[in-house]
Amino acid sequence: MTVVPDHADLADDNQLGRYLGNTIRDLRQKHRLTIAEVAEQTGISRGMLSKIENAQTATSLETLVKIASALGVSMATLFRHYNPPQGGAQLVKQGEGMEVVRRGTKRGHTYHLLAYDQGPTKLFEPFLISMDDASEVFPTFEHSGIEFIHMLNGTLEYRHGQSTYLLEPGDSLTFRGDVPHGPETLIALPIRFLAIIYYGASTAGDE
Repeated sequence: MTVVPDHADLADDNQLGRYLGNTIRDLRQKHRLTIAEVAEQTGISRGMLSKIENAQTATSLETLVKIASALGVSMATLFRHYNPPQGGAQLVKQGEGMEVVRRGTKRGHTYHLLAYDQGPTKLFEPFLISMDDASEVFPTFEHSGIEFIHMLNGTLEYRHGQSTYLLEPGDSLTFRGDVPHGPETLIALPIRFLAIIYYGASTAGDE
């Protein structure tokens, strides 16, 4: 009985061979090792190493372990970039965040949502908040989850419950969202800060 090899399996083998060959060559050159030096450390002939680097022959796991050891890396490092999972990141370019209106916000106080369409369960909301009107009176907010604020520009006093906090560029503030909170006094304009609300699995969908 003749077994006909599956073309997909052959293609996968060739792809893996090319990947390993390129990875081994790149690591060898990065460490400024010659084929002869790696051959001496592994006990593998220079001709065989050359064929491995050029994907002209298959190799065993035992041989790969020797090569990885000679190159000073782990087996995991050899396969780190092989067949990675499909990416699904959401990119929001500068100035392209979705502008949203929250209760009580007026001119000079804008929210840009930096991530959206998260699926049926909303786990978090990241906002870029800009303020350029010192005369505006700000409402307090209450919501589920935990909020994290990181100041980018300007200076303000931020109220959380009965306490106020002076926030300057580089400062961060984390607090429970169900306690009344919001800007108290705008000290140095313009003001920009990131506000990330994390709802978590237990509170997701309450909003």
